[in-house]
Amino acid sequence: FQLQASGGGTVQPGGSLRLSCAASGFTAAYYAVGWFRQAPGKEREWLSCISGAEDKTTYADSVKGRFSISRDKADNLVLLQMNNLSPEDTAVYYCATDALVRCPVLGGRKAYWGQGTQVTVSS
Repeated sequence: FQLQASGGGTVQPGGSLRLSCAASGFTAAYYAVGWFRQAPGKEREWLSCISGAEDKTTYADSVKGRFSISRDKADNLVLLQMNNLSPEDTAVYYCATDALVRCPVLGGRKAYWGQGTQVTVSS
């Protein structure tokens, strides 16, 4: 199982970004995939999860209504659309899977992680 996150960058407050998590070595649609972030000096924060098979979605309160998780099954991707970004969203963003069908993705010792992608929100 391999994951690769991309799509980060610098955006102004109120702007949008779409992150992609590319899966290889497995069919991502069969498994739950989660997005996390870690800001400097802060603990890792879970953001969202999409379950395998049924594509049920869940969100942290901090991003609910602004972020949307989805799949591009043709390209074996999990996407995170981020809208109305604020400086508090600045962090390194990661995708991960525990190779299980249901959410949550706990991201423990047996999890598979993509390398992070930096998101900076600044004017």
